[in-house]
Amino acid sequence: MKDFTTGNEWKQIINFALPMMLGNLFMQLYQFVDTLIVGRFIGKEALAAVGASAPVVFMTIALVMGIGIGGSIVIAQYFGVKKYDKVQLTADTLLVFLGVASVLITIVGIAFGREILKLIDLPEELLPLGTDYLQIYFAGTIFLFGFNSISAILRGVGDAKTPLYFLVISSLLNVVLDLLFILGFKWGVQGAAAATALAQGMAFIMAVIYVNRQNTFLKFNILTPRFDREIFVLCLKMGLPSGFQQTFVAVGMVALMGVVNSFGTDVIAAYGVFNRIDTLVAMPVMSFSAALTSFVGQNAGAGKYRRIHRGLWATLVMSGGLCLVLNAVLIAFGHHILEWFTTDSKVIEVGYECLVVVNSTYIIFNAMFMMNGMLRGAGATVFPMLNTLFSLWLCRIPAAILLSKFFGETGIWWSMPVGWSVGLCGALIYYYSGRWKHKAVVKHVN
Repeated sequence: MKDFTTGNEWKQIINFALPMMLGNLFMQLYQFVDTLIVGRFIGKEALAAVGASAPVVFMTIALVMGIGIGGSIVIAQYFGVKKYDKVQLTADTLLVFLGVASVLITIVGIAFGREILKLIDLPEELLPLGTDYLQIYFAGTIFLFGFNSISAILRGVGDAKTPLYFLVISSLLNVVLDLLFILGFKWGVQGAAAATALAQGMAFIMAVIYVNRQNTFLKFNILTPRFDREIFVLCLKMGLPSGFQQTFVAVGMVALMGVVNSFGTDVIAAYGVFNRIDTLVAMPVMSFSAALTSFVGQNAGAGKYRRIHRGLWATLVMSGGLCLVLNAVLIAFGHHILEWFTTDSKVIEVGYECLVVVNSTYIIFNAMFMMNGMLRGAGATVFPMLNTLFSLWLCRIPAAILLSKFFGETGIWWSMPVGWSVGLCGALIYYYSGRWKHKAVVKHVN
């Protein structure tokens, strides 16, 4: 456990972000290795099907995971004022909700996965592969939710290292299972999905066992957890805006996938590979943002707004610098990285064009994400939701549709920085208005 309300802001944020960064790296290996092995050993049709399935998965779980983020904000603020009984009760309540939600989402995902893929105009020849992947992936939703909820709870109380250890083990297991199921058993995309589900299940089980054996105030009783109605309402108040924001983004990604799908298998496959490579840059951005959210959450609970300002500035500098380095590496070596996934020259050509456009403007995304993370940590979760709705649905998606008519798939790539720029401007305006200072769960006067 870590108290962020005192000490050097730069050191605290970087020390908290680094374990999460490593954890996110191993978490992304689930999808990265799936995509790499599928592309190299099954073919570009399977590669396109798996890539097209990713936004559907995100759309289905986005609202629930957003509420989980809200719960972690409540935990961080209670921890900031040393209300440990409330921390435990919030954790229990969150686990109950996510457990029930995961079962419902599994049922919906398995029953309607094919119909969702048809709605986004996935080519007919890719539907069987995409459906098989989705149905098996959704069967492991309870493990995905379980582990992510425990990770969010631990981050709320300042522990980013514990989840990392289990992610390393489960990611290595995922690689072994991928090779076994795809190359050994010849299970195709079903093997890729099964490997991910089993590896996530291992991470969840290990996390529960390990944390319960530690001599701390925080325990996870997954058989008879407590559920507090009042705290759940508070989690909804904090989490629903984040959940809706995640949902707007997820549905937007599905809508963009529909635009991409209209350009055929090569562009679908290239976009799927790009999304996997893109996680190399998005991962540290999201890690720093999550670290900043926990930092701001505790300091907002303690009423320390000057520390919040300093923490935001430190995070922008650190995350921005790392982001620029990774952008340069991907632009310089993008062709070679794409060749890891496929030998198809058209897929590589389209994928590299996307890499160059997006990585040339990624610093805008980084700044926008940091601002939104800071606002969520302070409890001002409604504005980021509205800001996302406006920048995505009224700017980015119309820009993708319009620009793609004139410039082909290149127009889709340029729509991304258009949306990010609008989102960043909105977040900056709200930040400098100072209204976020009045949104904390625990009211304090500085």
